[in-house]
Amino acid sequence: MKDGRPYPPATVAEFQLLPGVADACRRLHAAGYVLVVATNQPDVGRGTQARSTVEALHAHLQQLLPEIARIDVCYEAGGATAPSEFRKPAPGMLRRAAADLGLDLTRSWMVGDRWRDIDCGARAGCRTVFLDWGYAEPLRHQPDFTVRDLAGAAAIILAESRPIS
Repeated sequence: MKDGRPYPPATVAEFQLLPGVADACRRLHAAGYVLVVATNQPDVGRGTQARSTVEALHAHLQQLLPEIARIDVCYEAGGATAPSEFRKPAPGMLRRAAADLGLDLTRSWMVGDRWRDIDCGARAGCRTVFLDWGYAEPLRHQPDFTVRDLAGAAAIILAESRPIS
């Protein structure tokens, strides 16, 4: 975090999983959940980060967490043009992944650390869990749950619902 805002790693060498993330993902996957990452990468659209860097980061993430079934990415910068249906808070990435993977969004969860994640999940019909990491950014839609880390989110998801097997 810099100045109360999140920022992406510039290289694979800078990338680190936060404590408890791998275990939380493994627990959810073992319980039958399909793990999908939906991520805006506006720095690529702005020209301040190379698409190849983001793709290398995502490949590294999937090596660390093979439980992740899919990573959907929107590279649009936003702002100047009408927003894409795939740029969060729009639910396009979630709807596309659900259609491709045969998922029921009403039985799905969106976990995220930004207001765009929570709004995206709500618009898609998912239950939402907000990871409150203290960013200087207000929420626009009330999440179903608020926790401090992914381990807390996984505990709520596992306690609140059962995936379709």
